[in-house]
Order: sequence, then structure tokens, then C-alpha cells
Amino acid sequence: MSEMSTEVVAEATEGAVALFTANNIWMMLATALVFIMHLGFAGVEAGFGQSKNTVNILFKNTITPIIGLLTYYICGFNLMYPGFAEGDAGIFGFAGPFLDAGDGASIDYAGGGYTYWTDFLFQGMFAATAATIVSGAIAERVKVSAYMIFTVIYVGLVYPWLGSWKWGAGWLDMMGFYDFAGSTLVHSVGGWGALAGIIIIGPRLGKYVDGKVIDKPGASVPLAVIGVFLLWLGWFGFNGGSVLSADPDLTSYVLVTTCLAACTGGLFGFFTAKIVFKRMDLGMVLNGILAGLVGITAGADVVSVPSALIIGAVAGVLVVLSAITLDKFKLDDVVGAVSVHLTCGIWGTLAVGIFGIGEFSFMTQLIGVLAYGAVAFPIAFILFYILKLTIGVRVSEQHETEGLDSHEHGIRGYTIIYDE
Repeated sequence: MSEMSTEVVAEATEGAVALFTANNIWMMLATALVFIMHLGFAGVEAGFGQSKNTVNILFKNTITPIIGLLTYYICGFNLMYPGFAEGDAGIFGFAGPFLDAGDGASIDYAGGGYTYWTDFLFQGMFAATAATIVSGAIAERVKVSAYMIFTVIYVGLVYPWLGSWKWGAGWLDMMGFYDFAGSTLVHSVGGWGALAGIIIIGPRLGKYVDGKVIDKPGASVPLAVIGVFLLWLGWFGFNGGSVLSADPDLTSYVLVTTCLAACTGGLFGFFTAKIVFKRMDLGMVLNGILAGLVGITAGADVVSVPSALIIGAVAGVLVVLSAITLDKFKLDDVVGAVSVHLTCGIWGTLAVGIFGIGEFSFMTQLIGVLAYGAVAFPIAFILFYILKLTIGVRVSEQHETEGLDSHEHGIRGYTIIYDE
């Protein structure tokens, strides 16, 4: 090899290493942004929940990422990415317990986008998010022990198995089903679990009286607002990181569609609530923002900017109508998790088949939505039902009435102490 050829190869190698480093740094930052979403969920749930249950809510939101990451380390990651061999049906696979980078933690892993370790941590944050969705819906009356057992099974086994159908190159991926960052794989799966939970556990005491919906005042509106903005910030990593590289064009485009959908979601949540409730409902503006974010997550990289605005707007309308519908059926969802994550997750996934730029099939998207619902909901329902028959899923009436903080944890979330 000539001296000039050697220099060219060296420069190419240095360029590849520099690109690999830049990609991995962005992916690690995106991982941190998704991680901070757990603080956002905690803020939303504690803000919308009653003050007497604040510690209980924060306890569940603290234990959730701990359980999520540990179960994802033990078996979840290799359930989600089993390495289906050619000819496999792509329904179930398992690459073995624990982590094993082998020779893969190098520049050759994932096309130079990130390392094996970054891949595990980024995807692990998504897994924990699915459980947090359930936590918000069933807050203020669920036993912590029951919630923890459910989370171990649902996040450790069910979520990664279902995720393998698409992101693990399984059967839905082979069909052409598309879900960029998880409108269905994360949000709807979590939403189906939340719906099963509120059906089995039942509404909070005094929530529905003589056909009327009784509002339960939240502990802190400012905390709920802070939580939503933390979630919006986290979505920069949730969707932006799902590009799986620091590609400047695609990453910036995804962040634009994501943010604009959040804006129209919040705006149309406001408009719809104003028409229906005859007031400027801050809660529906906040959930409208989250609805727009969930809705755009499936197709943030494959829809036009005007389409992103429409997807967010429709999500903002749907989240209000969904919340009203749940109340009509006496399904008590403390934070509106089912409406935000399930209803708008389904909408966002189907929207890819309507607005996606490229060869996307609405029927394929519908098949994917139905497949996830047909498996996730029954499994979650059975899990909650078994827990109900065994250890019980609901706290006593006395504990629920007086507050879970004092009875379950021995401290209160809001305490003012004056020195004598």
C-alpha cells in the first residue's frame, strides 16, 4: 500500500471513530432525557393525586425504574432482541439471561450508531416507562406489593416479548408494521395494562356518586405542570434518540414534528375542554400536550410537518373525549393515563397508515394495534385478577379514606412542623 493510500485509510478510520463517538454521545444524552421522564411522571401523578397519598405515589414512581432496569438486565433485553434466525416465525425468542456484549461493544455494533451498553440502557428506560403508565391510572387505592409484583411480570416479561414483534425483527416487523418510537409498543402496551388495572381495582371511594363524577382535588397544580414540561423535555430523547444516531437532518426533523404535535395537542385539548366543560381546563391542556406527544411518536420520522400538526390536534380532541367516556363507564383513571397513552397511542399508530410518507399500509397498522391489544390487555387483566384473588390489589377502606401515606409509609408528603 502506498503512503498516500495509508493516509487515506487512516483519515477514514479517524472519521468513522469520530462519527461513532458523536452518535454514542447523543444516544447517551437521549437516554438521560428519557430517564428524567420518570421524574416527570412522578410530578404529574403526585400533582394530580390527593395530598394524603403523595408519598405513596412517589414511592411507586421511584421503585418503578429500579424494577424496570433490573428486570430488563436479567431477561428483558434479550427477550426483546432475541436475534430471530432466518425462517423463524418471529413470535417468541430468547437470547439468554443477563447481558453479554461479546465482541459487539465496538464500532461495528449497530452500524456505528452506539455501543451495546448504550443500547441496553436506552431501551431499558423505555421498558420502565411502560410500567409508570400503569402506576398513574391506578393510583390512590392500589397496594404497593400488588403493583410491584405486576410490574416485575409485565415489564420484565410481557413488554419485551411484545416489543420483539416489531423492534426485535419479529412477525409484525416482517409484515411491514411501523412504530418509530413506541406509540403502540410502549404507550399502548402500558395503556392496556392501565385499563385492565382500573377495571379490576375499581374507582376510588366517592368518585362516582348518584351518577355524578366527583372531582378529587389534586395536591399541587404547579407540580403537575412541572411534570408535564419534564415529560415534554424527555420526549426530545424519547423520539430524538429513536433515530438511533446523531444524524443531524433526521434528528432535528423528528424533534420539529414532535414539538409541533405537542403544541396542537395542547391547543385542541384546550378548545375541546372549553366547548365541553365551559371552562379553560388546565388539566386538559396538559394532557393534550402529552396526547400530541404520544400520537406523533409512531411516525415522527415519516410524516410531513403539516401532518404532524393534524395528528397532534386529533390527539388533543381524542384525549378529552376519551376521559369523558371512561367516566361514563365509571372507570377511574387518576391522571388520564388510559386516554393519553392508550387512546392516543392507537391513534398515532393508525395515523402512520394515513399520513406516512412511503409505503405504509393502514390495514397493517390496524393489525398491529389489534395484535398488541389482544395479548397485552388479557395478560394484564389476568395478572391483576390473580393478584386480587391472592394477596389483594386494593387497600382497606380505612387506609384509602385516611390516606396511604400515614398507613403504608408512616410519613406524609406535605408536613409543616413548628418548633415549640
